[in-house]
Amino acid sequence: MDNVMQILSSHRPLLYLLVTWSIIWKGIALWYSARNKQLAWYIAILIVNTVGILEIVYLIFFKKKQKDFLQF
Repeated sequence: MDNVMQILSSHRPLLYLLVTWSIIWKGIALWYSARNKQLAWYIAILIVNTVGILEIVYLIFFKKKQKDFLQF
């Protein structure tokens, strides 16, 4: 764990990029899961931090299909 923190502290732009990436995907996935009334997905996405991986999986495979301007 100290190794990871040491790498991230010496590469601050990488840390900021990862945090921004994660927040964007988490926000989109939470919005869709709440809108589709998928409580289990909403809770899982809210609690589990996977740097966007769980969020992308949800958006690609489990989001209900609908017609709107944000198509993934």
